[in-house]
Amino acid sequence: MSVMADYNGSAELCSISVVSCLLLACGYVGSLYVWRSQLPRDHPTVIKRRFTSVLIVSALSPLWLWMWRQHTGFKTGPSLLMLMGVQLEGIFAAACLPLLLTMVLFFGPLIQLVMDYPWDFIDGVKVFLDPQFWVQCLADMRWMRNQVVAPLTEELVFRACMLPMLVPCTGLSRAIVTCPLFFGVAHFHHVIELLKFRQGTVAGIFVSAVFQFSYTAVFGAYTAFIFIRTGHLIGPVLCHSFCNYMGFPAIGAALDHPQKLTIFFFYLLGVVLFFLLLFPMTDPVFYGNLAICHLTRPDSSTSVCT
Repeated sequence: MSVMADYNGSAELCSISVVSCLLLACGYVGSLYVWRSQLPRDHPTVIKRRFTSVLIVSALSPLWLWMWRQHTGFKTGPSLLMLMGVQLEGIFAAACLPLLLTMVLFFGPLIQLVMDYPWDFIDGVKVFLDPQFWVQCLADMRWMRNQVVAPLTEELVFRACMLPMLVPCTGLSRAIVTCPLFFGVAHFHHVIELLKFRQGTVAGIFVSAVFQFSYTAVFGAYTAFIFIRTGHLIGPVLCHSFCNYMGFPAIGAALDHPQKLTIFFFYLLGVVLFFLLLFPMTDPVFYGNLAICHLTRPDSSTSVCT
């Protein structure tokens, strides 16, 4: 019997996988605090320093997955890059369809944004196509963090490297639910900074942290689902970037909006269409080889992959 067969689905494998994911999450969050500073997290100096440390950890995370693979015996089958969702086959669909699906979910907030936007559509397109606009974005450290570095590194670490370690232990469906817990807990580190700079009451900060954990855990489950269904990393990264831009829907502002009935109609329409399109738009037939599905336990359901 092979080492892989001995480990597959065993308690020892699960222990190794969970501890590996936990250490990886701690390494990612810990890298944000190797720099001693009295400056707030949005200060450009703090952001640049954190870019350095988090990019180093993210660059090393595939090595961590490789070490897990060597130790557990999952050495055959798809390459390491394919397990991490880095492949060319189906990449155009993987970049477009999940992002469009996410935009459907945000149909209401997008309509609300268009209604409140001071420019018309043509002006917006002109700004989008203006190279100077993108130069300004790339020079903005907060924009780079929220739209580029955080989506790329978090999806690489918490999806592309953690899911392959969890799937052989939990199966596909449970991995979708389990993986986001590491992602949600990792965001609790914001409590440290809020308390440090006294940005609110202690009770208010912890309520906010619980809400953020819940929101990020649900979002993490969604991007884990996208990762497994498409076999690509690019979809979760683009969805993450888009959601960071949109933020949590401004329901309070929608309630006070002069056209709130119209807005809430599109909110509801977006949610309904999202659930109707969730499986058709993530059908694996569009995306090529689903490497992670080769790691499933023999007795586990692979319905997520079909």
